[in-house]
Amino acid sequence: MKRILVTGGAGFVGSHLCERLLSEGNEVICLDNYFTGSKQNIIHLLDNHNFEVIRHDITAPVYLEVDEIYNLACPASPVYYQYNGIKTIKTSVMGAINTLGLAKRTKSKILQASTSEIYGDPDVHPQPETYWGNVNTLGPRACYDEGKRCAETLFMNYHEQNKVRIKIARIFNTYGPRMNSNDGRVVSNFIVQALKGDDITIFGDGTHTRSFQYIDDLINGLIKLMETPDTFTGPVNIGNPIEVSVSDLARKIIKMTGSTSKLVYLPLPEDDPKQRRPDITLAESVLGWQPVVDLESGLSSTIEYFRSVIL
Repeated sequence: MKRILVTGGAGFVGSHLCERLLSEGNEVICLDNYFTGSKQNIIHLLDNHNFEVIRHDITAPVYLEVDEIYNLACPASPVYYQYNGIKTIKTSVMGAINTLGLAKRTKSKILQASTSEIYGDPDVHPQPETYWGNVNTLGPRACYDEGKRCAETLFMNYHEQNKVRIKIARIFNTYGPRMNSNDGRVVSNFIVQALKGDDITIFGDGTHTRSFQYIDDLINGLIKLMETPDTFTGPVNIGNPIEVSVSDLARKIIKMTGSTSKLVYLPLPEDDPKQRRPDITLAESVLGWQPVVDLESGLSSTIEYFRSVIL
């Protein structure tokens, strides 16, 4: 049994990770300030004697004794991370410093949840880990993109200077049950609008693409990355390499929900990437990982979740 800290543990990804780590017989400490996380996401875990919850903001130090740390704390959708850009970048930077300090003191292994957003609006397609990205440092998305880029730098510096055992995961678009219904991401937006019979709002002309991975695939990837030898730090892309246009996704969701919703096109927000697809060669070779849940199956589970929540 390992004692594992999950920051952002009451969030969409964090709650699924806590659930999986507990099922594998670990002791799990979930730390969250509930800005985007929710007690509802973890309420079914509270009876487990190996599960502990701490309300805490990771921009302040935390003093615990742990074996592993998954640093997931940070709002990940534009609606939330642009609400308070200063707080978003502080969460990424101070959160990295505080969790790395904890890992250094306890000699624990630590994983940073980075993001495909560090590639910005990419000039290279698909994106390998060697690509440095194309990010507007002054744009409305920069508080998130640059915060995560800085967190990666901090992780590598702590590894090189202080021998902290680090892992860096670059997470691509992920969807599934427990997504926030109002977080502005395309999958949750489209499903909620379709179920309510509202117009489905597409920003841009709908030809821009994303790669969508189901939450279970992501969790498998994160755990496999944490289990790699200490000599492997990453970064490693964890995402689904099957590219889907936003219009095609909307039509698929309308069909699967039996909705009468119509497509409405609005201007594309500033710095919104036109394409995004991971090169997962490294994940396949080093982690022995690739996504296994197809879009239809994943959307079906996600639609059923939102039916139970909003209808």
